[in-house]
Formats: sequence, C-alpha cells, structure tokens
Amino acid sequence: MAAVEVPPLIEILAEIPDQRESQGKRHALAGMLALGCVATLCGYQNPNAIAEWGRNYGEKYASLLGFERHGYPATSSWYRILGQVDVDAVEAVLTDWCERVLAALTGQTRTGVRIDGKTLRGSKRQGAINSHLLSAYAGDIGMVLAQQGVDDKTNELGVIDDFLLGLALQGRVVTTDALLTQHDVASQIVEQDGDYVLPVKENQPLTYDAIAYWFECPAPYDWPNGEARVCEKQHGRLTQWQIETSTALNGYLEWPGLAQVFKITCQVTFPKTGQTRTHTRYGITSLTPEQASPADLLAFTRRHWAIENSLHWVRDVTFAEDRSTLRVGRTHHVMAMLRNLALSLLHLHGFFRIASTVRRFAAHPALPIAFVTQPLHLGE
Repeated sequence: MAAVEVPPLIEILAEIPDQRESQGKRHALAGMLALGCVATLCGYQNPNAIAEWGRNYGEKYASLLGFERHGYPATSSWYRILGQVDVDAVEAVLTDWCERVLAALTGQTRTGVRIDGKTLRGSKRQGAINSHLLSAYAGDIGMVLAQQGVDDKTNELGVIDDFLLGLALQGRVVTTDALLTQHDVASQIVEQDGDYVLPVKENQPLTYDAIAYWFECPAPYDWPNGEARVCEKQHGRLTQWQIETSTALNGYLEWPGLAQVFKITCQVTFPKTGQTRTHTRYGITSLTPEQASPADLLAFTRRHWAIENSLHWVRDVTFAEDRSTLRVGRTHHVMAMLRNLALSLLHLHGFFRIASTVRRFAAHPALPIAFVTQPLHLGE
C-alpha cells in the first residue's frame, strides 16, 4: 500500500467552525483543543488541570500550539470556551480525520466497527445534560470513529439511526450489544453496504427461540453446520469457546440480509478448584460463509468488547472519567472527546500501556506535542 500523509492534527482542528465573536477573541479554538489533547496525554484530567499545564511547562511550547501572543488560556477561559463548543461540529471534523486514517491503514480489509454506549456517571449525578455517549470504535487499530450524546428523554435506540448515517460502513462489520439488535438497525447497516454481527437475546424472543431450537434439538433433516473452537489459558483459568454456524434459518427468520445464525458456547474452568462455568449465546450475521468462516465470526464477537476494555475502562481508570463532575453546557462531552482523541493517538503510535505512557509524557511533554503538530505518515 502506498504511503499516505495525513496533515497535523492541529491543522485538522482548525477546520472546526468557531462561533465566537471575532472581537475580543484571544485564543484560537484549534490551539485550545490541541492543548487539551496534549494535556490529556500527560494525565491532566479536567479544564482546571489543563490550565495548569501551561504554567507547569512554561512558554517554550506556547508557539507550537499558537499561544505565543497572548500566552496560555486562563482557567476561566477554559471553562467558558469549552462550555460553548459546538460538539457536533467537532465530532464531524474528528470523524472525517479518523476515516482518512482508517482508510490509509486498512485499505480493503474488512474492518470491525464496535458500537456501544457509556454514561459519564459523575456528570450525570450533577445533572449534566445528555451524559450518556454512544461511540463507534475501530478496535483493530484502536481509534474512536465517532461519538454522539444521547438525549436524556430517550436511549440509544432513539439516536442510532442518525449515528449510523454519520458512519462510512461500506466493507465494514458492525457489532453492537443486544439492545441494538433491531430490524431497523440491521436494515440500515445493510443499506449502507455494511455487514452486521449481532447478539440475539430474549428481547427478540422469536429469533432467540428459533436459533436455540435449531441448535439444541436434533435437526429434522441433514443440514451442514460450520464449527470452530478456540482455547486459551490465562489469569489462572482455562477458557474454551466453541461456535456453531448454520444457514438453515435464512429463509425463515425475517432479518434484512440474514446470511447465517450462530451459537457460541463458552466454558470456563478453574484448574485449582475444578469448578466449571458454561455460558451460551446466540447471534445473527449478514456475512455469508464465504465472507466469514466460523472462526471469523467468533473473532468478531469476542473482539466487540474491546470497546469496553480498551476504551471505556481506560477512560475510567487512567483518565478518571467517572469521577469528573463537569456539568456546564457540553463541557463533559468535550472532555470525553479529548480522551477519545488522546487514546486514538496513543494507539496509532503503538502505545498500548496507557498509564505508564501517560506518566512518561508528563515528564517529556515534547512527545505528545509532536503527536498533534506533526503530520502522520501511514501505510508505509
């Protein structure tokens, strides 16, 4: 694949419309967001801390971020300006940047897009609006493709249609949790030339019962099923996954683009005690057996939870997201965007031990500054 150069992130951020009046505007929005990202990469977790970043590291980095004339923004400026940011405009620009990066890195590869939501618990307790955020995560490279606030009067089902429309799904495989396993969701994914691998639980009783009956009861006629197994030993336990797939229900279940159904059995054994636990899950997919083998489908379902382990969990544990009590305007959403952006940059540059890397960057701030001020060279 030919090398692709993506412009520096600070130039991408300059494309975001700044709705402030020109008179009295001292600090460029792009520079503030870039500094917010750099400070987040150094472990600074809120607007008050970000304001301290400049005081801690001095003026030698100010010119790189565009603050040479008026110096770094004060604490009051951070709260005021971040509270006024048009989060939809920022998300749109960042999504476009992520798509350019993803296209350069994956080419024609069938990329998995994991969709899941997260509530900013501390902000929600303080009465922040739309504190539940729905995210799309390209787990194969560790980038957040998009994020959208969920209106407090609805849930993820109320925004998923618009959210999917904002994503480029052609040639990609969407995975979700069981709440979003809905006919309308599957239909929209297929209409956008994407594919889905969706779990089926009791919230879809007819589909659940049909798949369970097919796999649990003797088949009334001979029908070839696919199968794959994976065994792993870690954390003092032995885990065995088995997946069975079938095309037998394609003409029976009325799901858009349905090509296979599957059953996953997970058996966990604790060697020290001999205790064993077994869990069974069912699912549907628009991927044909030629497009995805049983092993491929098992990988898609297991990798879905990378959005929890590599994104949501890190935002909580390393960046203390749930302890944040920001509630004014959409400040809580903006800070979540900065955390997503920081994690995407870390993953793009090959850093996956996030906590230790953040400590390193705090001691060497020139490294994260280079992340946002220098172009990315991809696909080499």
